[in-house]
Parts: sequence; structure tokens; C-alpha cells
Amino acid sequence: MRAVPQFGTQTPGLSYPDRPAAFGVAQRDGLIAVVEVETPGQPTWRDLPGGGIDPGETAEQALVREFGEEAGLIVRPTAWLERADQFFLNDQGRDFNVRGSFFEAEILGEDAALHIEPDHRLIWLPPLEAIAAMRREAHAWALAVWLRRASA
Repeated sequence: MRAVPQFGTQTPGLSYPDRPAAFGVAQRDGLIAVVEVETPGQPTWRDLPGGGIDPGETAEQALVREFGEEAGLIVRPTAWLERADQFFLNDQGRDFNVRGSFFEAEILGEDAALHIEPDHRLIWLPPLEAIAAMRREAHAWALAVWLRRASA
């Protein structure tokens, strides 16, 4: 079994409990769906759509739910890409070791009623620009994995 890459740096004194999560790479017209997040008092950042897996939910179900909540997109996972972990402090200062499952996702449609996270805004970026814009190293790495496979 191959080792899962671990990204991020731990801050001494924090515990970083595991947090399973699912994220997706979805493209339209050669551009990647990215969520831009603006939180008062914080710098704006960019991530792949996705987030924590709720109890009783599969990674695929979480991916579909998170794409809707963050971006108003209806998607279906089409391929599993990779796993990567990231030590992470969220915008409330909570520490996690995000245990990310990354998927390729097909966009089936849009539904503005699904978008319930007003601080998240959907933007579209070319793949290399999206890689450079990611806040989390694990997201940039997963995008690079996707791009290499898509280019093969």
C-alpha cells in the first residue's frame, strides 16, 4: 500500500484530530471550478469545492453536497483521483488533519438554491492558474495529479 502524502505544518500544542473530507476537480470549457472564500478579517483564499464528510455520508455523497452548498453546482463523481492529508487551521482557529479524498467530477447542472454558503463564490480558472491559487498544498497537488492524468 502506498503512503498518503501529508501536507502542512503542525503548530506545537495543537492536536490535529482527523477530519475525513472529499474535494473535487470539475472543469467546463477547459476551466476549473474553484471556490473563492471571503471571511471578514481574513485574507481571501481559493480552494477546490468540497469539505467534511458528515456522519453516515460517503465521500461521494459529501462531494455532491459540498459542490451544491459552496458553488451551486450539481455534480457526480466520475473517478477517484487520490488521497492526501493536510494539517489545517480553519477560519475559526480549529485544528484538523484533513484526510482528503479527491475526485474528478462531472458537472450536470446548476441550482442557485443549493448554494447556501454566502462567503463562497464560484470562479473559473485555467488549470495552471488554479494550481497556483490554491490555499492548501494538498489541493494544488491533487490538481497537478489530475492535470497530468488529463494530459496523458
